[in-house]
Amino acid sequence: MGVGRAAQLRVGVGMLTLFAAGAALAEMQDVPPAHAPREMHGVAGLAIFGGLVAFAVIVALLYLYERQRWTRREQELVATLNLLRGAHDRAEMLLNADRQVVITWDEHSEPVIEGDAGIALHGDRAAAGSARRVLAFGAWLRPADAQAVEAALDALLTRGTGFSLDLRTQNGRSIEAQGRTVAGRALLRLREMSSERREIADLRTTLDEARRGLSALASLLDAIPQPVWRRNRDGGLAWVNAAYVAAVEAGTREAAIDAGMELLDRQARETVGREQTAVSGVGLSRVSAVVSSTRRVLDIYETALDEGKVGIAVDVSELESVRADLQQQMNANARTLDQLPTAVAMFDVSQRLIFHNAAYRALWGLDQAFLDSRPSDGEILDFLRTQRKLEEHADFRTWKHGVLAAYRAAEAHQAWWYLPDGRTLRVVADPNPQGGLTYLFDDVSDRLNAESRYNALRRLQAETLNTLAEPVAVFGADGRLQLANLAFTTVWHLDPEMVEARPHVDSVILRCKELAPAVDPWLDIRDAVVGLESRVVLSRRLDLADGTVLDCATQPLPEGATLLTLIDVTASVNVERMLIERNDALEKAAELRDTFVHHVSYELRSPLTNIIGFTQLLGDETVGALNHRQREYSDHIMRSSAALLVMINDILDLASVDAGSLELQRENLDVRATVDAAVRGLEDRLAEARIALTVDVPGDIGTLRADGKRVRQILFNLLSNAVGFSDPGQSVEITARRTPRDLILGVRDYGRGMSPEIKELVFNRFESHTRGTRHRGVGLGLAIVRSFVELHGGRVELETEQGVGTCVNCIFPLKPPDEPLPQGRDSPKPLPRPDTSHISIA
Repeated sequence: MGVGRAAQLRVGVGMLTLFAAGAALAEMQDVPPAHAPREMHGVAGLAIFGGLVAFAVIVALLYLYERQRWTRREQELVATLNLLRGAHDRAEMLLNADRQVVITWDEHSEPVIEGDAGIALHGDRAAAGSARRVLAFGAWLRPADAQAVEAALDALLTRGTGFSLDLRTQNGRSIEAQGRTVAGRALLRLREMSSERREIADLRTTLDEARRGLSALASLLDAIPQPVWRRNRDGGLAWVNAAYVAAVEAGTREAAIDAGMELLDRQARETVGREQTAVSGVGLSRVSAVVSSTRRVLDIYETALDEGKVGIAVDVSELESVRADLQQQMNANARTLDQLPTAVAMFDVSQRLIFHNAAYRALWGLDQAFLDSRPSDGEILDFLRTQRKLEEHADFRTWKHGVLAAYRAAEAHQAWWYLPDGRTLRVVADPNPQGGLTYLFDDVSDRLNAESRYNALRRLQAETLNTLAEPVAVFGADGRLQLANLAFTTVWHLDPEMVEARPHVDSVILRCKELAPAVDPWLDIRDAVVGLESRVVLSRRLDLADGTVLDCATQPLPEGATLLTLIDVTASVNVERMLIERNDALEKAAELRDTFVHHVSYELRSPLTNIIGFTQLLGDETVGALNHRQREYSDHIMRSSAALLVMINDILDLASVDAGSLELQRENLDVRATVDAAVRGLEDRLAEARIALTVDVPGDIGTLRADGKRVRQILFNLLSNAVGFSDPGQSVEITARRTPRDLILGVRDYGRGMSPEIKELVFNRFESHTRGTRHRGVGLGLAIVRSFVELHGGRVELETEQGVGTCVNCIFPLKPPDEPLPQGRDSPKPLPRPDTSHISIA
């Protein structure tokens, strides 16, 4: 309105100025022309004067008007300022009514902190300049709350995201933090909670912890394999875990609850309900139910709550099975103990009889009805004393107390009871792990009598041996000297005290070496005495330092004992030494070969026969079932034994060939059938090695006059070598060709071949060259092949090239030689080959 008034005044001033100018122009028009210039100057001055007067009047009026307006405006501002001061005072009063701090930010200013900053100073009033400590949240809040409020404040300042947090100071006070944006400013309000709000915050925290606990409990119940459920007051399902859903074969938890899919049928649920006691409200029942389409035995635990019931089902099917098996095992053990000749009696922790076998009842002649009444251990001892079946004691009560003290012992106790009827019992009292005692009554009367007779017989033998002129000694299974006659102690200068101390064979040999320093004979004698496997007759010659020569012989005796006899052969040795020196080389060779064949035939094959036989018994499971690992071990033993038997047979065959004792069993041999038989023996190995076999044998190949077993052995060795030196995916060929004079059997492989140096050595014995392949052997295969082919009057040809392969051709004459190969002039007589027809190889 004041602006409109000023505009009107300015218009009025303008109109007055125009009016004055118009009046001056009118006067100038009335003035004559002669006086016009002078009059015009006067009029112009008058007009200017009038305009100035008018302008001054108007300005004065405008000043008065504006002064009045600003006076009113000042009064209004003063009134507004008073109102704002009152509002500011009220705001400060409200702000200070609670312990709180308000912090504001804009885009360019520093944070403005208002209120009581003492909430950050552990409750003390804020000192001057310490208000900014409020923003150092990590200095007065707990670390987790400090990180949370810093992250929320950063989101508020950057994105304008509001927040509300409940914080805890380091001294345990509760602080409420609220952040929001107001009029383009970020505002943070920190207020210490009152007791009511603090209680509400604590309740909220407790509620959150309870929710997390319930969630964790629900997750735990979902993770366990036992079905768990909760029923409402009407008996309907209110919640089930994942195992329950799987047990009733429902798709989801909601589907199982909505459909009311029960794990137990009505009869089982009624049984569980009846088992719930009125006091505890907990019921335990064992019922049968279908779980995941399988009938199982379940232990049901269900308890009543205010809102319904909760229950869990524990699968005890395997427990029932184990319990039944345990009962069967206990019954079997009881039947086994009943067959033992040793009397067995078991007493529980209250010293009452809980088990006895037939031998116990027969030992003491007790009535079955008396034993079935479960008498105590003390009652049985008193009864046996009244029947005069126990030895007499001066203080029976003390003796009985000592017997019953075994119940408090930690280890087994052994005692000897001498009964009035002359029997001697060895009584072992063994504490049971669960408490109680187990008695073992062993009648050792016969053993003591036998021991007495044995001692008498031993004294008789000792006297008899002392009358012999030859030194004789007997060593026991433990290697200790049992007997030594006078001649033995005289020859070796042994002290009687040493003989009475029963020294070990090592101590005896140490004394004997002073007179006979040779080491090797004593090592053999020691092995014959203490060796577990070399239980053979051994003969050795001992040269004493004084020139005496003794022939020593060991003879195995029963029960692991060994008899050692010595004969003075000094005179005959002096004569024999001349012959021995002349034929030393031949004798050494013959002895080495004879010893080798002898040890192989008797020392290796005999135990190997037992190994294979017992392994077959285990593999056939005639003595009990084997688990998977035991079957693998049995198969590995069988394969290793079979391989060892083949190696031994090869060595024996070569030894027989060298000795000239191997005779061929010639027959009209079907060549095609022989090749097929050799191939069948390697089918598994060919399949395992992924080797393809090509058989090229004409159907009209005919027959050959030869030893079928040896020909098959030749083909088996050649095919084994070919497979062993071939890589997976390669092939092996076996061919048969007939000429007017010969039959040629060939085996070709496409493996790595051999160098010329190896080719010259492959037919030597014990020459094994794997050349980086998986083939392993002792190097006798090709030596046996050549020996058997030459026995047939044939020959072996070898063609090989590195990187190409190897071809071995065995050429058999169609007409066998009239005479067998002659034996060597110096060849010794062959040792008899043991019968191995009873050995079977799996």
